Amino acid sequence: MSKIKSFTDLEVWQIGHEFVIDIYKITKLFPKEETYGIISQLRRSAASITANIAEGFSRFSFKDKIRFYYNARGSISESQNHILISRDVGYLDKESADKFLLKADKIRQILNGLIRSTEGQIK
Repeated sequence: MSKIKSFTDLEVWQIGHEFVIDIYKITKLFPKEETYGIISQLRRSAASITANIAEGFSRFSFKDKIRFYYNARGSISESQNHILISRDVGYLDKESADKFLLKADKIRQILNGLIRSTEGQIK
């Protein structure tokens, strides 16, 4: 196992980054009238996952780190909400929505491990 030197070395960030890129690609297919609606909301919440992981990684205190990791976890749920809306209004088919929801759950699971690990470092 190699040493983690950057947030980009974190598995949770790497999977989250794939998630964000996939969200950007799929939302290009959404109706243009949703540019400032669900497209913007979904892209922002998905990008917020990795942005908060990156910011938390760079924080000095463990409590600060955890706070940003919790924010990332909230953004996962927000993204899942937007995915469900997108599915229910017909912008995403069930198979695509399920794929995104499963990946979001995987990110949450790995992030929870990072949170537990970081909490264990608080003195």
